[in-house]
Amino acid sequence: MHAPLDPVPRIGIDDVRPTISLGALPAKAVVGEMVPVYALVWREGHDCVNATLQVTGPDGVTTAYPMEAEELNPDKHHGVFVPDQEGDWTFSIEAWSDPIATWRNAVTKKMGAGQGAEELDNDLHHGAELFERAAAAAGDHAATNRFKAAADALAAEGHPYDRSLIALDDQTARLLAQEPLRELVVSTQPRRVHVMRKKALFSSWYELFPRSTGGWDDTGKPVHGTFQTTAEALPRVREMGFDTVYFPPIHPIGEINRKGSNNTLTPGPDDVGSPWAIGSKDGGHDATHPRLGTIEDFEALVARAEELGLEVAIDLALQAAPDHPWAESHPEFFTVLPDGTIAYAENPPKKYQDIYPLNFDNAPQAIYHEILRVVEFWIGHGVHTFRVDNPHTKPANFWHWLISTVHEDHPEVIFLAEAFTRPTRLFGLAKAGFTQSYTYFTWKTTKVELTEFIEQTLAEADISRPNMFVNTPDILHESLQYGGRAAFAIRAALAATISPLWGMYSGFELYEHQAVAPGSEEYLNSEKYELRPRDFAGALASGDSLEPFIALLNWIRGEHPALQQLRTLHLHEVDNDQIIAFSKVDPVTGDAVLAVINLDPRNAQEATLTIDRQAVGLDESGEFPVYDMVTGSHWTWSDRAFVRLSPQSDVAHIVALPEVPAERRARLAYRSIDDYRA
Repeated sequence: MHAPLDPVPRIGIDDVRPTISLGALPAKAVVGEMVPVYALVWREGHDCVNATLQVTGPDGVTTAYPMEAEELNPDKHHGVFVPDQEGDWTFSIEAWSDPIATWRNAVTKKMGAGQGAEELDNDLHHGAELFERAAAAAGDHAATNRFKAAADALAAEGHPYDRSLIALDDQTARLLAQEPLRELVVSTQPRRVHVMRKKALFSSWYELFPRSTGGWDDTGKPVHGTFQTTAEALPRVREMGFDTVYFPPIHPIGEINRKGSNNTLTPGPDDVGSPWAIGSKDGGHDATHPRLGTIEDFEALVARAEELGLEVAIDLALQAAPDHPWAESHPEFFTVLPDGTIAYAENPPKKYQDIYPLNFDNAPQAIYHEILRVVEFWIGHGVHTFRVDNPHTKPANFWHWLISTVHEDHPEVIFLAEAFTRPTRLFGLAKAGFTQSYTYFTWKTTKVELTEFIEQTLAEADISRPNMFVNTPDILHESLQYGGRAAFAIRAALAATISPLWGMYSGFELYEHQAVAPGSEEYLNSEKYELRPRDFAGALASGDSLEPFIALLNWIRGEHPALQQLRTLHLHEVDNDQIIAFSKVDPVTGDAVLAVINLDPRNAQEATLTIDRQAVGLDESGEFPVYDMVTGSHWTWSDRAFVRLSPQSDVAHIVALPEVPAERRARLAYRSIDDYRA
């Protein structure tokens, strides 16, 4: 048994990372992802200390991994592990005095200073004792034999160089890293890492409204779509390379205070209303809209999506229309005003007269279990991914309870938080258990803004997985309104390469950019309030579609594990504020990719790119081949490369770099994230 870590132990272990909320909550990882672990390990004097990473999987099996000390700061120790199954993993760090490393360090310095056999004899005999102990403790046959040979040589007569040759060589050092002699061992408390399926970290989302998939009638009037017409729309989504298709609410829509076109308060008889105004006489959150189809029709849609390699995500919007069944059966779920009416939702100056927000303080137990019932209902009908609407307006402890409870029986379920809110709340929800999070990427357009955003993203990579949507039904950034078609390609290239998770809302590929009014981010003729069928095939045939470029981006992401990583992103120097460059490496396979993107949608930009060779595992000098997967060009680069990007042709280079040698990969797993961790 090793002694637990006291407040002031003989060997200190500080700043253990990842540690979330003082160890109360788990960090995040996925199967097959290399997880970096870090700690400061120190003691008094000049004796060497070292550390071992102890990792225990959900099956209870514990594996030890050596940790590596930084050369320039030997107090900093790093380790990595790769979880191979879903579930809750734990890790702890064992710090220990390393007497053989202390001995090797002293003897090497004394020999280098020219000390002779008489001066070194005691040191060599002490070394023999240490290696005898190491041989007795080793569990590996090769290590035992090697350590015994070192001990015998040190105890023999002869020149100090000959006697210490085995003890000081590289082969012995490698075996000592695996079978060290440890003294004064102390251990940290276990930290948790929650490991999910790979799709929790790597996925490409496409959002569409099922009700807009019906096309037009003979008079040109939009026809309300169904689950069947939605199924017919899915092959195009898959051909663009998306693997998750997300539907806004598919439930009955309230008729009381229904919104009309462009959010008016005067709907016509044919206005379909906002799908986020959930509930009517036809049912609530566990019902489908009658015009879309039955629950059996929905199951058929899910089955068709699965055939195509698509996963269906639906909206979990915890609010109700005034005619939702809850308003009558559970008025305690809402806020009742002094005049006896139920308060509708507001986000001043916006008003949502067609929506009642839930009040989690009135009847929390009843609300909690009703929402759990709804989530389990949809899981039972094939849904394993939920996009959660406005989670930052609901208590974080509720989300922790709900997500934890769901994961007890359904660990595969993904929850995406649509929380456009302050960083503290956004990351707080991620800590509470959300699998993925929307971000403020949409509003980051300059190099300074994007750099700060990337740095913050990396700093929180242990808890938050950013899903970078380029647009949403209610967010049409001015860069898309006025930037021209190149702006759409630029935003897609940034989102698809910065994060393993990205998404787009239908119409982005058609360059839809008209706002309802100057200064507004709402679309003109917003699909939130009306049917909006689109002629995707016609646009593609005429060359008036971004679909081919989007498909290329998703293909590159699928082919290159580096782009399926978050923690290894590293910014590179470019001498032009209109061009940004960053790399990613997959520490498991050694795959490396570098993206160079023009941020100016109107003008060609030129720059000199300076490549940080260590960040991508390259040798210290020399030229190396690169392949641009956007243009199909092959080049030879060195430390500095000239780039020119034009919005009229190519807005980005996404280049495949030489594979990282195996011996350099583990360091790259922690190099970038350690630069940004708070």
